[in-house]
Order: sequence, then structure tokens, then C-alpha cells
Amino acid sequence: MTTEDKAIHLGHPSYVWQFGQDRRLDLIRRYARLERAHVLDVGCGIGAYVEKFAALDARAFGVDVDVDKLARARREKNLARLAVAVSENLPAPENFFDAVLLHEVIEHVADDRATIREACRVVKPGGRVIVFAPNRLYPFETHGAYFGKRYVFGNIPLIGWLPDRLRAQFAPHVRAYTVRDLRALFAGLPGEWITHTQVYPGYDKIARRSALLARVFRSVTYFFEHTPLRAFGLSHFGVWEKAGGARAHR
Repeated sequence: MTTEDKAIHLGHPSYVWQFGQDRRLDLIRRYARLERAHVLDVGCGIGAYVEKFAALDARAFGVDVDVDKLARARREKNLARLAVAVSENLPAPENFFDAVLLHEVIEHVADDRATIREACRVVKPGGRVIVFAPNRLYPFETHGAYFGKRYVFGNIPLIGWLPDRLRAQFAPHVRAYTVRDLRALFAGLPGEWITHTQVYPGYDKIARRSALLARVFRSVTYFFEHTPLRAFGLSHFGVWEKAGGARAHR
């Protein structure tokens, strides 16, 4: 698979830690204890979240299908607890992790339902599965789109709002989820939702051009997150807790 193919089909991980990642890390910490916890990042890329979790005194692990990104994580971030693995078959025993993160990854995997089952298998009773995933109602397709055989990188407007069959012609390489779609992946699994909402972007690219404009976008859309307009946010943020454990999270 070429570098371009990887970018299209596997997505780009967070190469530079910025405001948007800090905001998401704060959300994760609000719902999952990381200190002295066993935490797995599925689809960890170059290990940005693994590194942050370890800095918070977690025993942080990561898996990814991209050997090159894992090699970079080991080389540049000195991370050791990494493994090459597909999300549908995690190299971990049942009931091992306190938390499992799936950060913008289920849209790219071969089988998203099997991926969620695996995450729920390896998390402990009382542990939490944390998901960020593309929101079908966000006005832009952020993973680019195909126009015939030509692929165009960038944010393409309104593709997610098209009927399924038509959307699939433009974005066959990536999924996007409605609330019902995401919840259906967990249907029948032993646990419950702790929270499920939508979040808007960090606007880090805009901030590089205009800090003022980024502040305006953040102020307005982060207010939307507390209103019904959160439904149009960039990503779903969901936390699911496996049944059977004593609740000890914040």
C-alpha cells in the first residue's frame, strides 16, 4: 500500500499534538481513570495518545496495522508497548484493560462491529470503551472523496447528508455514523452507555492562519455542544461501560 493509499484508507493520525487533542484528552480523563490503569489505544498510529497516557502514569499499550507508523512511534517517542494487530483480533486476554480507546478508527477498519466486540472483550468489567467516530450529520466529509476515479483530499461539503447509496459512491473508503449506527455496534453487549454526544473540531489548522478566527469558531461551536446543535458536530464521543464491575470512575 502506497503512502497515498494509507492516507486515503487508514487516515492520518495526530502527528502534532495541538489544542484539539488536548481537548479530547480532557474528555477522556473526565470519564476514565488513567493513573495506574491499563489502557489500550486501538489504531494508535504514531502513538500520540499512548505517549500522553504514559505521561499520566498509565500502563499504556497501542496496536495498529501500519508497521511504519509503529516504527516511528518506537523511534521518536521511545514507546515499547506497541504491537502490530488488526482491531478485529486484539492480542490481549479477556478482561485485561481498564480502558480501551478507539480514536477515529472504526470508520477505517474492515469490520467495525467485530472491532467493537473485541474492545469489549478485552476491557475489564467496570472498564470503559471510549469512542470517537465521524458524525454523519457533520456538514463536511473530512476524509476526502472520490469523483469518478479521481480522489480529492480535503473537506468536501454535504456528502454525509446524501442517501447511503449515493454517499457510498463518493466515500466508499470511510464510514460515518448516525447516533443509531454507533449504538447499534454495541447492541447485545453486556454494558451500558455512560455518555454519548457530539463534539466540534479543535480548529487547529484555522488557528495557524488566524488565532482570532479560531477563537470565534471555538466559542460559537463549543456553545453549540450544550444545545441541540451538537447533533452537527464533527465527531461522536461515546463512553460505554462493561457490566459487572464496581463503578470507581470520576
